[in-house]
Parts: sequence; C-alpha cells; structure tokens
Amino acid sequence: MKITSITPYPVRVGVRNQLLVKVETDGGLHGWGESGLSYRELAVAGAIQHYAHILQGCDPMQAGAIWQRLYRSQYFEGGRVLCAAISAIDIALHDIRGKALGVPVHQLLGGRHRDRVPVFGTTTAPAGPGMVEQALALREAGWACIRLNADGQDNTRTFEPRPSIGATAEWAARVRDAIGQDVVLGVEYHHRLSVAEAANFAQKMPSGTLDFLEEPIRDEAPPAYAALRSMTAIPFALGEEFSSKWAFQPFFELDLIQYARLDICNIGGFTEAMKVAAMAEIRYVDLMPHNPLGPVCTAASVHLAAAVPNFAWLECRASPVEQLGFDDVNVAPKQMQLEGAMYVVPDEPGLGVEVDEAYLKRAEFAFVDPPMLRREDGSITNW
Repeated sequence: MKITSITPYPVRVGVRNQLLVKVETDGGLHGWGESGLSYRELAVAGAIQHYAHILQGCDPMQAGAIWQRLYRSQYFEGGRVLCAAISAIDIALHDIRGKALGVPVHQLLGGRHRDRVPVFGTTTAPAGPGMVEQALALREAGWACIRLNADGQDNTRTFEPRPSIGATAEWAARVRDAIGQDVVLGVEYHHRLSVAEAANFAQKMPSGTLDFLEEPIRDEAPPAYAALRSMTAIPFALGEEFSSKWAFQPFFELDLIQYARLDICNIGGFTEAMKVAAMAEIRYVDLMPHNPLGPVCTAASVHLAAAVPNFAWLECRASPVEQLGFDDVNVAPKQMQLEGAMYVVPDEPGLGVEVDEAYLKRAEFAFVDPPMLRREDGSITNW
C-alpha cells in the first residue's frame, strides 16, 4: 500500500476555520487528520503541499519513519507551522493503519487504559453572578472539572490586567463557595499577564480556591515561569502552544507543569504525543489535552486519552454553557458524542469518524483573526 495523495481542506466551521487533511492510498483506504494552528490555516496548507510531494509513494504503515522524514526534511526543523502540518498527516496515517488492521487507533498505541474519557467545560460569562450560575449548571449536569474564563476574555478590543485580576479573583472564590470542594476548578488566563500580575492574581484568592491556573503568562521563557512558581502554590496547566517534545523538556525539568495541555494537532500527532505522555508520566504529570477544534481532533484526543495511564480531563467546547459550532455534523456526519460529561472510547477501526468530503469541497474558507487587543493606553497586548 502506497500514499497517492494528501489534500488539505481549510474551511470555515463555527466561529472560525478548521484545516482538515485527507491522506489517500492506492489500496482504497484513506485517513483524516486535523491541524491545530488556528487562524493561520493557509500557512499550514502550504506546508502540507510540500509534504505531499515528499510522501508520494511512501508506505502509510510506517508512521514513525514518516514523522522523522517530515521533521528532518528541511534545514529549518520544527516550528509551529511545520509541526501542525506533520500532526495532521500523522493522525491521518494512524487512521489508515487502524482501518488496514481492523483495530481502533488506541489499540495501535498499546490498548486502552479506560473505557470513558472525562471532559472539562468552560464558562463564558464575565466575572459576576452569571459565572456562578454557569458553574453550577455544569456541576448539576455532572461535569466534575470546570474552567473559568478570566474576566475580560469576551472583550474584542481592549484588555486591562488589573481590573480583570480583581474581578476574576473575587468571583472565582465565590464560584468555589457555590460549587463546593468536590469539583475541580481552574482559571484560564490565555497568557495575558506578566509574572507580577499573575502572582498578584494568585495571592488575591483564599488558599485552595483553584486547582489549576492555565497559561497565566507566555511560554517563551521557562525562567519566567520558574519565578512565578516561587510566588504561588497553584498548579499550572501549560503546553497547548508547544509543538514538540523539546518545547516541553525545560518545563518538565524545572517542574513547572502540573497538567500538560498537549495539543495532538500541534505537537506532531500520535507519534510525538505518546513520547510527551511518557515524559510526563515519569514526573507524575497528567495530560489535560487542548481540544479547541473539530471532530477529528476530538476523536484523536479521545484515542490518546484512552491509551495513556496519566490522563486527567479532555477539553470540550460543546457543553451546557458553551456552543462554538466546532462539532458541525455537516463536516463529520459520524463523530464522537458526549454521554454526560464523558466520551465513550470507540471500538471501530481507525479514528471512528466519518468526514463528508463533498461538503468540504463546497465549503469556503474565510479569513478570521483573533482579537487584536490593546491596553487603554493604546499599546498592543496578548489575546
């Protein structure tokens, strides 16, 4: 069996675009993958065109060797664009291998550790009574892990850290009082703070309010996270922006990650994700995968979650309080469905997802950018 074509489909789904990738073979089998570099899908599609030329005639069953070939096929190795392209191809190759062997992808990874994959939901209301109401609604619906969006996340124009810090800290404490101690509670700050601001945020809440703090500052400088670690005891959930095991390495070595926010559609697919999972396991760190994309990403993440011992919760953007449209049935008529606050691990060969390619061919790409935020003084800040 040989690879005959690799086709990227950048299309608008829900509130933004998705990049789905189809790998076809001369044996009649095909597989689907997805890229995780949101808002820059055309850049990844261009890289996939280069890789399609390289992989013509290759054996799709050799996913590990293909990963190495793609990663090392240029002088400038790695990077988010190339690794997002490799991720989509690697996921599709595992889909093909599962179908060829008649087994689900998690069986290729060593078999399942669990039958169901628990998920966490995210509140969308700003700091205030609505945040508490949404957290209570998730708890009542059986969601055992809840993430609060920091105040100001819904603003598409400006973001000022200090007002956000005060309001989020106050209402996070009120949410904790309302939902009790049995529910895991975290806050997502989307790397909008400085070290001092993040430390100040952590210090404003009663001890034990939060079970994790996600991406409080940017990830380029591990020593900055080490400085923040010395100022707070709240566990960190980090890594959704990382595109290789090498990016995770310094954070693991410095014990800066307590929950690994690995994104299978950015990290390099299953081939690289399993290596990162092993790196995390030896440090007693659980995976908490990033999953802000479509049904192919969700399916791949569920198979990964099933196949590793060190797993906590999978991100889910379709909950009783949030619907972003990423799970459009027009794109994938057959996709994984939630049962309460869990996904049931599938048994069918491959990923267990069916994508409507005819719909993708009709669908259009639309340029979408994340909010370009500014401070009140006019300077640019992080989204």
